[in-house]
Amino acid sequence: MKVSQESQRRPPRERFVGTEHLFDLDAESERLRTEGGERDGHRQITLFRGGGVSIVLFDFEPGGWLKDHAADGYVTVHVLSGELRMTTAGNEYRMPSGSLLVLRPGVRHDVRAELASQMLLTVRLDPAQDDRP
Repeated sequence: MKVSQESQRRPPRERFVGTEHLFDLDAESERLRTEGGERDGHRQITLFRGGGVSIVLFDFEPGGWLKDHAADGYVTVHVLSGELRMTTAGNEYRMPSGSLLVLRPGVRHDVRAELASQMLLTVRLDPAQDDRP
């Protein structure tokens, strides 16, 4: 099993193999915090991709952000810790730990961390997109 020296992560095709996947989100968050590669005040790792579902863990530094974007599928954002602000064309949401937001496909949004925060993002896309790198 080849592991990149830069990221210390197994390649996605190896991480997503198998029929069952159990994640310790606290341990995954801690590992993510110790990695390099921070961009715009956040780090992220795709924990799983298959059947048109992508599950991504984000670790934000205070003030970290994701610029305005949209997904071609349903999106759920679950704040695991900290506090985020999500802005859509029509609303601004204050999302403390334990909050869950569901967006329909195509809803533009951005994310900003008020505090050091972790979120779990799930996107339901067309299964044909599973072969993305």
